[in-house]
Amino acid sequence: MSNTPHELAEEFPAEAGKISALKETDAHFARLVEEYHTVNRKVHRAETLVEPTSADHEAELRKTRALLKDTIWKRLSA
Repeated sequence: MSNTPHELAEEFPAEAGKISALKETDAHFARLVEEYHTVNRKVHRAETLVEPTSADHEAELRKTRALLKDTIWKRLSA
């Protein structure tokens, strides 16, 4: 288990400019990014025990984060 934050700019460094531009022009993309950041913060807080949670809930948060990341990548790749 890693407690390193998975920020989108770190996950997709070559796409940082595109992420920023799409957030400005595509409301759906902006919502996806905001939801990713919200879930990512929850995962990080669970990992660092700032907000402890059950292992099952943490696993579910990780799955949600992965699905959002995949969806964001698909939009970036389109």
